[in-house]
Amino acid sequence: MRPGQPVLLLVLAPALAVRPLPQEQKPKEAHTLNWNKLSGFWYILAVATDTQGFLPARDKRKLGASVLRVHKRAQLKVVVAFSRPQGCQSQEVTLKKDRKKAVFRNTLRGVKAFRVVSTDYTYGLVYLQLGRADRNHKTLLLFHRQNVSSFQNLKEFMDKCDVLALSEAAVVLPKDASCAHTILP
Repeated sequence: MRPGQPVLLLVLAPALAVRPLPQEQKPKEAHTLNWNKLSGFWYILAVATDTQGFLPARDKRKLGASVLRVHKRAQLKVVVAFSRPQGCQSQEVTLKKDRKKAVFRNTLRGVKAFRVVSTDYTYGLVYLQLGRADRNHKTLLLFHRQNVSSFQNLKEFMDKCDVLALSEAAVVLPKDASCAHTILP
């Protein structure tokens, strides 16, 4: 070692050891996504939400599901089935592409934003902002074409939950697909 090099290492070592906090991932631009590849049936394997009472008790939870379809130009038809405290429920909504942002929305139905945060078309992280007026709820969903996910996809889901301050509310759903299969195309 040259003179002065140990001092330089002592100064740089703490700086190198400190890792930056994860940056919030920007949503994919709707025009860069291949919506035909994204369309179809998806299992919902994990959910994180700040909505109170959204999920039923632990022993009554089941996989969710969604079907995405390009309805018309700049419109996305979304069907979602979830195990809720009242039992398996499904909802259908048609969302319109926002002209300025990478989101689909239908504010009349309470969907302020539907964003695909990350996807390789076998899995997807979908961010939902729901609510009316000044009440907003955020939800992150892990979509997958199969009823199981890779460790890497679950880790990405949990990392995004950390960024969105939803880690405490993150739930990996059990493999019971009886609710999910109610909306199979």
